Amino acid sequence: MTHPDLLILRHGETEWNRAGRMQGAQDSPLTAQGRAQASAQANILSRFGIEGWTLYASPQGRAVSTAQIAYGTRAGDMIKDPRLSEITMGTWTGRPRAEIVAQMPYLFEDGNDLGWYDHAPGGEGLAALYARTGAFLAQCTGPSVIVTHGITSRMLRCHALGLEAAEFADLPGGQGVVYHLSGGVQSKLTDT
Repeated sequence: MTHPDLLILRHGETEWNRAGRMQGAQDSPLTAQGRAQASAQANILSRFGIEGWTLYASPQGRAVSTAQIAYGTRAGDMIKDPRLSEITMGTWTGRPRAEIVAQMPYLFEDGNDLGWYDHAPGGEGLAALYARTGAFLAQCTGPSVIVTHGITSRMLRCHALGLEAAEFADLPGGQGVVYHLSGGVQSKLTDT
């Protein structure tokens, strides 16, 4: 399936990100660094030029706060779509990642592999996230800017790049980033 041009943004750093806590469906406010990252994203979008693009955001507070800064005067045009929410973490929500690693080290033995998201008790799971992000992209008919979350961003980019869900961990992440996807090619935009 071909997709229109996309700009995919991950929200800025939050207090829970800084503390190493699992957020999932919960929220915490942006830090000063997170607000600065959203301002940098606003500069990138301004230089890129998003006039005529549809603006989307996850309805979760950290994404909305980032979108309000990044979209600037166009923030009132944003469409909040629950399919852009972060993967739910079940009983791991709010827990420090280090605590989960200590209790279940076998899930993290592969180092940077993010497959452990599939093991959160009562969590959504990667297949369900892949399905809902695919459903979201299927309805995008023109160039779109999307403010979302780390794992959700990776799944959206898997679809746009023609990758399987299992390949999401191979994609780069990063707080406060902007990825441009066009014609099956991804590029990371910077504020320089």
